[in-house]
Amino acid sequence: MIKLTLYNDSDVILNADLIELVERTPDTLISLITGKKVMVKESVEDVIGKVVAYRRLISKNQRMFGNRGSNYLRAEVRNLEKWT
Repeated sequence: MIKLTLYNDSDVILNADLIELVERTPDTLISLITGKKVMVKESVEDVIGKVVAYRRLISKNQRMFGNRGSNYLRAEVRNLEKWT
């Protein structure tokens, strides 16, 4: 999950696994595999960076802890907001 900002200045947490396409139109438009579209304030590069950071976190924890690392992962996700 990644935290993004909608154009009405509200925060939204988006499931990064549902992202199909990120477009610059000139605003950033995210198309989801569900057919929904979300326009956010972050740039395309910022969205990509957040998705990459999130996936690295998931990958790192899976390698370190296997399936038993879910509690550790929850703690890391709480800290994810600080650096994404």
